[in-house]
Amino acid sequence: MATALTTLFLAALALTTVLRLWLARRHVRHVAAHRGAVPAAFRESISLEAHQRAADYTAAKVRLAMIEVVTGALFVLALTLGGVLQVLHTAWSALGFNGLPHGLAFIAGLAVLSTLIDLPFSLYRTFVIEERFGFNKMTPRLFLVDLAKGALIGALIGLPVLLAVLWLMERMGSYWWIYVWLFWLGFNLLALLIYPTVIAPLFNKFTPLADASLRERIESLLARCGFRASGLFVMDGSKRSGHGNAYFTGFGQAKRIVFFDTLLEKLAPEEIEAVLAHELGHYKRRHVWKRIGVLALASLAFLWLLGYLIDAPWFYEGLGMSTPGTAPALALFSLAIPVFTFPLSPLMSALSRRHEYEADAYAAQQTHARDLVAALVKLYRDNAATLTPDPIYSVFYDSHPPAAARIAQLKAA
Repeated sequence: MATALTTLFLAALALTTVLRLWLARRHVRHVAAHRGAVPAAFRESISLEAHQRAADYTAAKVRLAMIEVVTGALFVLALTLGGVLQVLHTAWSALGFNGLPHGLAFIAGLAVLSTLIDLPFSLYRTFVIEERFGFNKMTPRLFLVDLAKGALIGALIGLPVLLAVLWLMERMGSYWWIYVWLFWLGFNLLALLIYPTVIAPLFNKFTPLADASLRERIESLLARCGFRASGLFVMDGSKRSGHGNAYFTGFGQAKRIVFFDTLLEKLAPEEIEAVLAHELGHYKRRHVWKRIGVLALASLAFLWLLGYLIDAPWFYEGLGMSTPGTAPALALFSLAIPVFTFPLSPLMSALSRRHEYEADAYAAQQTHARDLVAALVKLYRDNAATLTPDPIYSVFYDSHPPAAARIAQLKAA
């Protein structure tokens, strides 16, 4: 069984890596092939220069992602069959760690290694690609501060959560996976509740929306939609990036509506209202809860599978470890599952795109469809989003419908 798992894992890793590289190559070629002309539906609103800038921006990001794909595959291979995880496990044991402290140190060490592997790509993406195309507002100092804050929050929240998970895995018998699942669901709901008021303000400044006429327009929309929010806020997104967006976050009495300051600068009031109506469409169509439900079922299935594998010696041996245990099982499973599940990505992407169409339809009912079209065209242009994605690449990766299809459906509304 161990040999069979090793063979299957290597085959899946190779297939996933080749598939992701093939998709990326297709996407770059497709965007480049359509770089010379703006799609007919956008010729009156987006210049050829802006269209070509978006094509170049897309190509730069995807080429970096291709290097990340190869690096990530080699990293996973080194951790598992290359024996790095086993070395890490043995090293903590040699330092005198055992039991739950050993499990915490082992997985924390893996997290640190993963961060170090990702760091050069994050730096290049921020200070080379985003800088080259005029989006980066981040300073090296702010980057380091964000990194430190993220690490501190990860330790303060992540370590206690991990400790609870490992404790449940060890103490709750053969059905531990049900207890872990319930705990994980509860933690995620709690995170949704406290994120807007506790976590997000650590990274950005949120100020009440000051524009009285815009506030009146938005409050009228909220009343029509039957949506109650705890506040309308503007976030200093321009502190880090030139990209713009709007969103609502939290649930219950903690719901907040947040606008990036960059969005308010670029869109007219009626366009801002239309964008917000789209976001409210996600709420009214219960998309957040539907996605939570899908993820809850998926996590239950994965935890059940881990519950089956955790006592199987061939599971550890087949993935390069000789020491069984709760922490090694959790680490190996988290590394192996993405390798096997990537071909299923189109399912979640299709669900997300369906939700986007539904939210657009809702916005068209509550505001004028032409205002949402105008807002989207500006956002595509100003965020340098490609108007010509490769269709197959889009099926795997894109959570939003292609621009042309989305605009066409809105115009037909």
